[in-house]
Amino acid sequence: MVTRPAHLNAYEFVVVSALRAQQLLAGCTPRLQGDHSAATMAQMEVAAGCVARANDATPKPSRPCS
Repeated sequence: MVTRPAHLNAYEFVVVSALRAQQLLAGCTPRLQGDHSAATMAQMEVAAGCVARANDATPKPSRPCS
């Protein structure tokens, strides 16, 4: 079990971890050593501070339906 850092709320921890797990499954290199599943490795990276949410990210405008 990975302990959530105090500076992240539960929702943010889950969302950032899920996005990182998708990156790991797509072939990105893990930033920590170990033989864990993508979900566990993502949680460990977020908890260790190796991965963080981008503060400058702006939502993309939605495309109109055709």
